Formats: sequence, C-alpha cells, structure tokens
Amino acid sequence: MKLANTLLSVFLLSSFACSAQHLLETPEQIEAMQMAAKSDGSFADEFEARKAKIDLALTQKLNVPLPADAGGGYTHEVHKRNYATMRDAGRLYLITNEQKYANLVRDMLFEYAEMYPTLPLHPQQKEQSPGKLFWQSLNEAVWLVYTIQGYDAVKDALTTEERNTIENGVFIPMVRYLSEESPQTFDKIHNHGTWAVAGVGMAGYVLDKPEWVEKSLYGLDKSGKGGFMRQLDELFSPQGYYNEGPYYQRYALMPFVLFAKAIDVNEPERKIFEYRDEVLLKAITTTIELSYNGLFFGINDAIKDKGIDTLELVHGVTIAYNKTAEKGLLSIAKKQNQVLLTGDGLAVANAIDDGLEVVYPFDSKVFGDGISGKEGALVVLRENQDTAHQTLVFKATSQGLGHGHFDKLHWIFYNQGEEVVYDYGAARFLNVEAKYGGHYLPENNAYAKQTIAHNTLVVDEISHFNGKTSVGNQYHPDVLFTEFDEELQISSARMENAYDNLAFTRTQALVNSKEGFVFLIDILDVEAEGEHQLDVPVHFNGQFIDSNVGLQGQTQSQSALGSNNGYQYLWLQAKGEVEQDLARVTWLKDNTFYTHTTVAKKQNNRKPQELLMVRIGANDPNFNLIAKQALINRIHSSGNHQFLSMLEVHGEYNGSREFTINSKSQLQSLENISHLSSNKTVTLVKATFAPELSFVLAIASSASDENTETEFSVEGKEYEMKGNAHLFRL
Repeated sequence: MKLANTLLSVFLLSSFACSAQHLLETPEQIEAMQMAAKSDGSFADEFEARKAKIDLALTQKLNVPLPADAGGGYTHEVHKRNYATMRDAGRLYLITNEQKYANLVRDMLFEYAEMYPTLPLHPQQKEQSPGKLFWQSLNEAVWLVYTIQGYDAVKDALTTEERNTIENGVFIPMVRYLSEESPQTFDKIHNHGTWAVAGVGMAGYVLDKPEWVEKSLYGLDKSGKGGFMRQLDELFSPQGYYNEGPYYQRYALMPFVLFAKAIDVNEPERKIFEYRDEVLLKAITTTIELSYNGLFFGINDAIKDKGIDTLELVHGVTIAYNKTAEKGLLSIAKKQNQVLLTGDGLAVANAIDDGLEVVYPFDSKVFGDGISGKEGALVVLRENQDTAHQTLVFKATSQGLGHGHFDKLHWIFYNQGEEVVYDYGAARFLNVEAKYGGHYLPENNAYAKQTIAHNTLVVDEISHFNGKTSVGNQYHPDVLFTEFDEELQISSARMENAYDNLAFTRTQALVNSKEGFVFLIDILDVEAEGEHQLDVPVHFNGQFIDSNVGLQGQTQSQSALGSNNGYQYLWLQAKGEVEQDLARVTWLKDNTFYTHTTVAKKQNNRKPQELLMVRIGANDPNFNLIAKQALINRIHSSGNHQFLSMLEVHGEYNGSREFTINSKSQLQSLENISHLSSNKTVTLVKATFAPELSFVLAIASSASDENTETEFSVEGKEYEMKGNAHLFRL
C-alpha cells in the first residue's frame, strides 16, 4: 500500500510538472479572451473600463507603505488596492501582451520583495493569528491569492533574475510564513485555513512547487488531517451548506472556487469539481439560495448588507456556469452586473449578451448541516420562485463554530422584498476604523450572539448553552420533518441540551390559502422540570400600530430589562398583563400590516402571562447597537408549556392615495383543539378567520413517512391525512 501511494504521488508530481497551463485558463480560453477584447460586447466593455483604470495607475507613483494600520486603516486599504491592481494588470497583460502591464506588476512586486523579508509581526495584531503586511494572517493569505494571479499572468514576460528577486523576496517567505510558521491556521478547518491553503496551493502551481500543492491539499504533514480536501469534507454538508452560515459561506467561497479552478486547469485528473458528489458546485448554488431579494440571510456573525453581487459569488457563478451550463445561473450573473476578465467570465458575458438566461429556480429547500447533513438544517420555505414574496427561514442548524450564535430554532420572515421579522446579525462596522478599529464590537458577544437577540425560547434569562461556544458545538437540533404543498409548507425540529433538564420542539408552518389568507403558525412546545421564566421574543421591523393588551408605558424613565446575557441592552419600554385569550401586536411595514398573536394561558397561583415591548439601546453609551424593537411574550411556568402563535399578513396602507384596507387582524380565534380529536397521536390547531372559515392544521405527533396515513375525527366529522401534516377546513 505504501508503494502504491508512492507511485501515485510520483505520477501526480510528474503530471503537475508537465502542465503548461496558466493558473486559471487554458491556452484556448486566453486566445478567446484576446479576440473578445477586440470585438463588441460586455466583455470588451469591461476590458476597456479596467484598462482605463490601470492606465491611470501607470501614471501614478507606486505606493507600498510600511504596515501600520488595522482593518480599514490607510496602509491596510493601500495594500488591498495594490493586490487588486496587480491582479488586474496581470489580466490586461494576458489579453494584450503589452509589456507596460507586466512592468507594473513587476515593479510593485519588487517593492514588496524588498520590504517583506524585513517585516516583523504587524503592529496592530488582531485576536487571531497575526500577519506581517496585515493585522491578521487571513488578510495576508487573501493578498497572496490575488497577487499570485497577477504574477502568473506576467511571469513569462520577466527575466529569470527578475523572477528570482520576486519569488525569493516575497512569495517564498510569505508561503513559509502562512504554512510552516503558522500551522495553527494552515491546518485549521475554518475559513482562515481555506484562504491559507488556497494561497499556498495556487502559488505552488505558479512557482512550480508541487510540494506546496500537496501540503495545501492534505495538510502540512500530507496526512489528510488538514488541508483543502479535509475542509471540503468537514465544512460543507452534502447539500453544500457551510457550517458557519451564509455570510461566511460567501467569504470562504472565493478561495474554495479559485483554488479548485486552479486544480481543475492544472491537474484535471484530480476531478476536483466531482469530489463528494460535486459538493463545491452545490456550495455555489446554495450560496445563491441562502439569500432573499439579493441579500444573504443575516444569521450568525453576518454583515447584513452583503448579497449575491459580492465578488466571491461572482467568481463562483462564472466557474459554476463553465462547469454546468445551467442557464439559471446567468440570471444571477445578470443581477450581479459584473464581468470578470477570465475565460469563464467571457463565457458568461457572451451567454448574457446572447440573451440565454432563464429565471433562477428559487425553491423551498432543506439545507442539511454537518458532514453527513444530519446535524440539523437550515430550512427555507418560499411562497414561490419570486424572491420578493414570502420566505420563512427556520434556523435549526448546528452552532457554526466561533461565528455561531446561541439561537436554536430561531426564525426570520421576509415579505415584499423586506425583512419583516429580523435577525440582528453581527454587531460590527466592517473596516470602519472609528468603530472599534473595524473589529467585531464588544456588544457582538455581549448582545448580538445572545439568545434574547433572536426569535426563540429564552429560559430564566440565560442563553442557550449558557453562552459557551465550546458547549454549543457539541449539540445540534434534530429536524423531525419538512413537507411542502401548494398551500402549506411546514417544518418541525427538536432541541435538547440547550438547557439542563429542558427540551423544546418547534413547528413552523407557512400558509398561503386558496382564499387569500397568508399566515405563519408557530408551535413551540417546552418540556421542563421545575419552575422557569419563559421568554419568546419576536424582533420586528415596522411601526407599532396597536395591541389588545393594556400596555403600561415607561414614559418618564426606563430601565434595562435585565443585567446579563443581552438583557442589559434592552430598554423595557412598556409591559402589560394578558387578560384576553389572545395577545396581539400589530405593526405596519411599508404598505402591509402584520399581526403577531399568541394564545394566552391562565395559570392558577402564578404570575399572569405578560407582553413586553423592548428596544435596543440600554447600557450602550457609544451607540454601537442599532435601536431596533421587539415584543416578548413572557410566562412563569411549572412543567411543560406550549406557546401557540400566529403571524398574520394582512391589509394595505396607501399613503399616496390615502386609503387603508384591513388594518386590523382578521383572526377571530386560535386554539389547540387536540383534545377534541378521537386520535391522540395528532396535534390539531384551529384558526378561525370568519364564522364560515376555519382552518385546522393537523400534525402527526411522531414524525412518520410521507406516505403514512392518519385518521381522526373532529366535531363528528372524519378526516384522513397522508404524511406528517395537512391543512384542513372545518
């Protein structure tokens, strides 16, 4: 076996050495790019625009400053512009063969080759592994990924002496620093590790260092315990979901797809895009599908203004189209409105110019989490393919490593192109040096990650897993079932171990009825021992309209809702006891009304159920947090408890034409009528909108096969359903 492995290694190294390709294109693609630049079309337009930009750079003095600033600071941004300039100049040389572009890359790299060997660790070191050019080695790896593309394009235009100066001065020491001298990052199964192995592996192809490629693929000791292949195994589920969530899936996508493209061009026999049932291609399309109206779902440590037009996904879409020819990808590329000066970019540009795009098929899907896809899931329920309509995101994923939040069985709701029930995302102003140097703000850990900042159960004002990532990483929810039909889309999941001696199951259903009613039913079952305070917040965007609960406003002075676990950042603005059967809050977002309704339960000798209205901003003297609002349904319970709620979409407000339709909730009653059923293995939730129209959501108490039939009777009438859930009318 050892001899076989040795022979395989010799074969691969021999094959590698014989490769005459450039890093990311075949000779045929380069020739096509050269011809396209002289023709009409969007590729030629982008070529001219990029050429004008680089021609301007040629008239300016080179600027390669000593590193001094953290992310967003002057020197940080200059070095970022430099690597983009070198990449672009290399592209232009590849297309034009004009020496001036090669000289620009050469001269800038001369500056770096002289400076880099003299650099100590960066003076503004971040919490993670520091770099030399940048405050963290992550940015160093990004610099290498970009710059090696520029060098690859122009190296044949340089003399041997010039190449030796550049390679020995900057690339070889940088590769050494990112690999052998930073094993804690290079072998890490994390997006920082992905950037490092991609940079080193791509440099290995360009500098003819097959050993670097092997270490990048299989770890420093080449055992497979680290490296690119291990990252493909562990960071993506079989459905292509990235463990840290959509925001970091977007960020990690660039090194994954660029290194894979380099492997595919230089060593096609590795069949990298076929690996794990084409998991990398699935990762690209999954990144697209983890978005709404062009922006990524804001879960975990997410900067919420990132969307499908991000450069990482532009590369992903162009590479995926080259491999699959799926025309739906072209509609995404058209929305991205960016043309890459690459061989794959040319293929996409030509296809869009020819009008070949079709609508991308956004569908309801379950994105399994974890290596096997069994460690929970992100469930996305969409009304239809139009991303501007209703979308419910049910977050039943695993922790998501250090960028994960403590929010098991949390949900977000979108409608008419906007986030209505929101996730705060990350507390960070990326690269805004005036805000804590562009770092994650202290409030990211203290508030944004805490459970109260999300739309899920909080017990005794304590976050899930007591706010400890190391504990959270050990556990995940179990998705019980998910089913879709024309009217009803539903998913159910169970979480244990978030709290001691307590488990909770949540079932969420998105209904678009034939009669035109649109609503979400939320069933949260808590199984607990002893007495607890149970809080279920709903964070909403919009203007508060009214509530049927008598709220006592804190009009003269306000205090924080609590003292720890994120509660200290919430102003208690109003609260009231729930005296009716239903606790309602209605708000207006854009031109639509939304009413959240929760069934009230009377409990003898206990505090009554309360409705709290809160707003972010307490204990925040530097105004680091955005002053958003939430409602909280609170109950003091002993033993088990069920929160039964509905979010109803209704009415219209037209300020221009001065009319309002159905501003009040149409829901007359909401109740669990399971006790009326002849079959005790089914849960029945009845929602009445008018005397003549009642919906009953029937849910099997135990998850079953989709073909399993269940019979029950209600009010003397017999019913039968197939699968785990069905929407009936009484």
